[in-house]
Amino acid sequence: MYAVIETGGKQYRVAEGQKLRVEKLEAAIGDTVGAKVLMVANQTGIQVGTPAVEGAEVLLKVLRHGRGKKIVVFKYKAKKNYRKKQGHRQAFTEVLVEKIAY
Repeated sequence: MYAVIETGGKQYRVAEGQKLRVEKLEAAIGDTVGAKVLMVANQTGIQVGTPAVEGAEVLLKVLRHGRGKKIVVFKYKAKKNYRKKQGHRQAFTEVLVEKIAY
């Protein structure tokens, strides 16, 4: 059984017991949060929502919060003596898919 969920403006294909990193959630470590379920596939078939599947629920347990690897953003214009260097680390939340209910 698997499901397609939406969180943080992105879509993820998830199964029970899977760990994944999503955009930062405002939840404490150990909390259980829900996600918008767009599709559910099980033994009987596939249910696609318009846009969400009614009665479907995916529970995500927050494992930790963190920040990703640093990326370098370098802006440059030739012959104009314009250079701008910035760094960025994207915040994330690591979650565990506890239950897919439909």
